[in-house]
Amino acid sequence: MVKPINKNIFFLQQKAEPATKADAQVMRDLLDTMQAHQMECAGMAANMIGVNKRIIVVNLGMVNLLMVNPVILSKSGKYETMEGCLSLSGERKAIRYREIEVEYQDKDMKKHTQKFNGWISEIIQHEMDHLEGILI
Repeated sequence: MVKPINKNIFFLQQKAEPATKADAQVMRDLLDTMQAHQMECAGMAANMIGVNKRIIVVNLGMVNLLMVNPVILSKSGKYETMEGCLSLSGERKAIRYREIEVEYQDKDMKKHTQKFNGWISEIIQHEMDHLEGILI
């Protein structure tokens, strides 16, 4: 189900709780909402649809990748960029890394470890900031 985009700063600043298999509906809602906003959005965190769980989705071009309880294991290539967000107006400076390695779970709670770079790496970092209550 497509959910409205949450713009409540106080809610967005809360640190997200670990997700479990019981959050399957949240995962589906997040994927549906991301699909509905694909023209203006490259990633989304569960708190952006009003659910304080550690779930993000990232657009990889042809598919959206769901990441449950993601953790950055390593990062390299620090740089500064400007980013926008559906939950906030305008753009803000952010420090990002060109290459990251992430451990995450899929919708079935199976663990994966994957390396990302460039634009996808930046999107993942932005969405993971949401999980920590960090707003750009």
